[in-house]
This record gives sequence, structure tokens and C-alpha cells, in this order.
Amino acid sequence: MAESLVEARGLTKEFGDFTAVDGIDFDIHPGEAFGFLGPNGAGKTSTMRMITTVSPITSGHMTVFGLDPTTQGRGIRQRLGVVPQEDNLDQELTVSENLYVFGRYHDMTKAEILPKVEELLEFAQLTDRADAVVEHLSGGMKRRLTIARALINNPDLVILDEPTTGLDPQARHLLWDRLYKLKRDGATLIITTHYMDEAEQLCDRLVVMDQGKIVAEGSPRELIERYAPREVVELRFQDGQQEDAVARLDGLAARSEILADRIMLYTDDADDTQEGLGSRGVDPEQVLVRRSTLEDVFLRLTGRQLID
Repeated sequence: MAESLVEARGLTKEFGDFTAVDGIDFDIHPGEAFGFLGPNGAGKTSTMRMITTVSPITSGHMTVFGLDPTTQGRGIRQRLGVVPQEDNLDQELTVSENLYVFGRYHDMTKAEILPKVEELLEFAQLTDRADAVVEHLSGGMKRRLTIARALINNPDLVILDEPTTGLDPQARHLLWDRLYKLKRDGATLIITTHYMDEAEQLCDRLVVMDQGKIVAEGSPRELIERYAPREVVELRFQDGQQEDAVARLDGLAARSEILADRIMLYTDDADDTQEGLGSRGVDPEQVLVRRSTLEDVFLRLTGRQLID
């Protein structure tokens, strides 16, 4: 494996008596898309802020490009492209002007910026909107422009915080296509997302965080194989019948989960499990069979309880 672009050992972030990031270890390698997943308050944002050097490390060790964030933050930031969770474009400038101004922030010359603007407009599929005022763009267009802007300085590492939050399915898939292109071109990506399908699609490796700690690490496929049986059988019952069915389902699957509106059976053989329903006299109103997903892994590791 190539040398790490980001290396963390015992990385910790504290705010008074509260520990937001609790002694985590990870490595991010050149050319990969690395994901941070976790519920609200898991420590993802605090970790991102330490990587981007905008928040000091409390304890532990971290290097970014082999540089120390504590003393070499400027050198790190010059090589980063950051896509914040909320678009912070200049609404009164045009699409091209937003890119140009950001290039000047990075001390690029006009001769360097102009061809880069044209390249990024094409990348973001915004060439025909180059002279449009940002205020009048759709949400998907603004998001693509925010990503394009982060690439103006040819960054060695692109950090994307919830890149498709709030977008409709068509805009999300177009944005995924743009991120695929970045990966194919050799970019290194760090992605935080609440969308498990997005993590499965985009991430080569990821970590799941909960309460400031890393509770699992691997590729999406490795995590599914490690923490979830092959298939899930979801059972829905008419009012008043679910409670009666629970006792008769004991031992039918590798693992079961009783929810307010359905019962989840995790199994390596859905056909065998469905046959077992009949032999035990269980007659659900609806049966759904599907493959296990990263969302099943995420909920098993972090729980279903909402965290505000």
C-alpha cells in the first residue's frame, strides 16, 4: 500500500469535559475514496475539522501530506479542496466569477485561472451557465459549482462533507457521476455522508464512528459480509398480529429485530426462512426479501435511536 496521505494515531478532540473524538486510528492512501459514517454527534465533523487544520488537535498524532497540522497548517490547506456541507457561494457573482475569485484566493495568476475555469465548467456540466448569476441556479447546479470551486487549485486531497444532502435523485446521480470521474482521474477523496447507498457507491474504504470511536473499518462489501447475513426478510403484519408472531419466530433466522411496524429476519437463505414461516403458522400480511446493505450494518453498529 502506498504511503498514507493522512495518518492518525490516537487522535483525540475534547471540548471541555466532552470528548468528541476518542483516540482513533486511521490511514488514507493516495487515489482512494475514504468515507466517514456515523450518526449525529459521532465525531465525524470534528475529525474533518482537524484534518483541514481549522480545529486544533487535543492529543494524539496526525500528519496530512506528511506535514504537522499544528505547525504547518498553511502548507496543508494550500493542497486541500474542501466542499462544505452547506453551499457558501457568492450569490451575486456569476458561475465563472465564483471560480475566478476562488483561484485568486489561492494566488493563481489570470493565465492559470482562465483555462482552469473552462475545464471545471465542463466537468460540472455548467458551461452553458457560465454567465448566470449563482442566485438563480438550482440546488444541484449550486452543489456542482461548489465541488468545481474546490478543485480550482488542483488539490491533492478533496474533502466532501455530505456532498448530496438536499438534492433530488437525479441531481444526486449526476453528482455521483462527477465524483466517479474525479476518482478515475486519480483524486483522493474523503467523504462524510448520511446516505448509505452513496457510501456503497463511492467509497473504497470507510470507517463507522459512534460516540467518538471507530467501531468498524473496511470496504463496504467487507463490512456487509462481516456484520450482516446475506439476505433480509422483512415481515409486516395486520394490526395486533405482530406480537403473536414474535414467539413463533424464535430461532428461525441468524438474527431478528423487532421494530414497531415490522420484523426483520437476517438470514443466509431467504427461501428456507420463508418456508419456516409456513411451518410455524406465521402468516404476515406482507413479505419483502432483499440483500443485506451497508445500512443494515450501520444500524446494527450504531443503533436505531435518533440522536439530536
